[in-house]
Amino acid sequence: MTRDESVALVAQLLDGSIIDEAEADAALATLKVELSCPHISDYIYWDFDPEVSAEKVVNRAMSYAPFEL
Repeated sequence: MTRDESVALVAQLLDGSIIDEAEADAALATLKVELSCPHISDYIYWDFDPEVSAEKVVNRAMSYAPFEL
């Protein structure tokens, strides 16, 4: 999935275009895998930034780097 495709999918989740719960769950699962970020749903639904955008969410997810032990 390209960055632009990820931004488009996040935008659909943010603007409510995806209203079916199963479809939203599938979109989130795809984003988690493709962006390698398990926190993508937090960035979409629990961000306190009043100006959250799809671009900001994807940028934040792409910068996620899990700690390795």
